[in-house]
Amino acid sequence: MTEQLDTRVAVYIDFDNIVISRYNQLHRKHPVRLRDLAVPNPDPAIAQRLVEATVDLGAILDFATSYGNVVISRAYADWSVPVNASYQKQLIGRAVDLTQMFPTVTSMKNGADIRLAVDVVEDLFRLPDITHVVIVAGDSDYIALAQRCKRLGRRVIGIGVAGSTSTSLADACDEFENYDELPGLDDDTDDLDEVIVAPVATASTAPAAKTKPATSPGNPQKAATQLFMRALRLGHAKGDNDWLPATTVKNQMLRINPSFSEKGVGFSSFTEFVKDRNSIAELREDGQARYIRLRPSYLKDS
Repeated sequence: MTEQLDTRVAVYIDFDNIVISRYNQLHRKHPVRLRDLAVPNPDPAIAQRLVEATVDLGAILDFATSYGNVVISRAYADWSVPVNASYQKQLIGRAVDLTQMFPTVTSMKNGADIRLAVDVVEDLFRLPDITHVVIVAGDSDYIALAQRCKRLGRRVIGIGVAGSTSTSLADACDEFENYDELPGLDDDTDDLDEVIVAPVATASTAPAAKTKPATSPGNPQKAATQLFMRALRLGHAKGDNDWLPATTVKNQMLRINPSFSEKGVGFSSFTEFVKDRNSIAELREDGQARYIRLRPSYLKDS
């Protein structure tokens, strides 16, 4: 992964679109619309299917950081809808601005596409240093927005759910990623326990809808290792080289979690931090330069 310099990223999420698209992708025989989810106590079968279709917004936000520093992140939805409300804490924890959209018609359509598009264009004129625009949606209504962003000199990255994304929208973007193919999606990090000396705290409860936090709230060593692996997987997925510059990896970790510090987990340097995780990543030293790569057993296909 080539180090991104002076790149500033703006992320815009049509939240209802991505949540319902994911639900309908996994449960084609039981499709839903927004108004089906707006009731205070949904059908238990729908509620269970919603849990199964939980969107990993952490993976989306982490992927956005691989393009540079995220300076704007907004999610558009009616946050009074129970399924949306279940994501609020995690989104706020990742510094995502929640834009409230009130339904204007009985179909529950809330006009997020228009509001989102207006905000994007306004932000691009107000903040000319934004270099990348990430649009998380699959609606063909965003084609004109993607084209306008490109005409304004920005690089447009789209993220959508396979089967629910307009092919014309994908073509209008500079890059388009299917949600299911995002690096680090649904990482299983339970196998990290054997490489962490300190005991790992276990959570007694879990939210119905969870977003991958920047670090886990349990053991700091395990949390730092998870962050390290996620940064490496993003780098391997986007780069052409097996070996990633250590500075690039650390910068990616800081973009995901600005509070990371190797000193905070007991190491005098980032090199020492990496060496301590020799069982999951290799370190190559070339003069003053340092390069890192995940060992094959940890390098999942994404």
